[in-house]
Amino acid sequence: MESFSDIAVALSGGVDSAMAAVLLKGAGWTVYGLHLVLADVAPRREEHIREIADRIGIPVEIIDLRKRFDAQVITPFCDAYLKGLTPNPCVSCNQEIKFEALYHYCIEKKIHSLATGHYVRVDVRDGRAGLLRGVDTGKDQSYFLQRLGRECLSRAVFPLGDMTKDEIRARARDMDLPCHSRPESQEICFISGMDYRDFVEKREGPWIRRKGVIVTEEGDGLGEHEGGYRYTIGQRHGLGIASSRPYYVKEIRSDVNQVVVARREALFATGVDASHVHWIQDPPPESGARLLAQVRYRHRAAPGRLTALSADEIRFTFDAPQWAVTPGQALALYDGERLIGGGWITRAVN
Repeated sequence: MESFSDIAVALSGGVDSAMAAVLLKGAGWTVYGLHLVLADVAPRREEHIREIADRIGIPVEIIDLRKRFDAQVITPFCDAYLKGLTPNPCVSCNQEIKFEALYHYCIEKKIHSLATGHYVRVDVRDGRAGLLRGVDTGKDQSYFLQRLGRECLSRAVFPLGDMTKDEIRARARDMDLPCHSRPESQEICFISGMDYRDFVEKREGPWIRRKGVIVTEEGDGLGEHEGGYRYTIGQRHGLGIASSRPYYVKEIRSDVNQVVVARREALFATGVDASHVHWIQDPPPESGARLLAQVRYRHRAAPGRLTALSADEIRFTFDAPQWAVTPGQALALYDGERLIGGGWITRAVN
């Protein structure tokens, strides 16, 4: 029988997940730590995780998921760039690896609840769990959790959702947690300081570095590139184009090995199409609903109107055009502060 006072906490080795465990233990939960090994890391990582667990006073189990992570996150990440897309591996990882593993660990161990150190809040309406943005607007991570299943959310606890990062660091410092001064990583975890271009080339091989033409929207050649995967929508630097006004990457045509550039004003889109849409809200919003759409993590969600194109495809039309909508990125949809779902961006609508 599941114990409703037991909770499994994903420990990454950082201060946020450690403090999530501390806060839950202090609130009376029986806490079990779980660390997921996702990529090749420094040899002391497991030792560091055990130091944190010992300091908090909880058991920890370490599970090696490197093969699964490679197949479900790293390989699609590289494939996306080679197709002219700009992927968001963190959204995929949360859905397919981290929360999936945490959820099944709880089922196996008969632990009812699960927790992470994400800055997001659980919101229960009519008996159904949903997600709200975290109170710390600079750290809100709801965007990355848009594809979580309802079963998982029904068990989820997010202790940091009502707190700020500064508060968390201060508490960790007062406790002298081993990770209290650890710098926060702003990069993709499996790249380890390497530029993503170098990572893709190292993994896929030198054959991918194929020269092509940089062209305008009218088809005029302006220069040469060494592989479309080396560019992202909105990129300005590194184009090697001499011009009195800067050009920006507007489109990557992987099928003909072209990078299309345009002036900044040409990168504003009136809407966005997305596929493989996943709804947290039940029932989903109706076509015509007024919502907010966020097209990347640091984008300020913009108001507009939803249109259903098929069972799992949507179009979102913005009230005001938005800049550098990027195929491959995740689209998150909100009703106020409440996350209601999202999909994968397929194209910008002009």
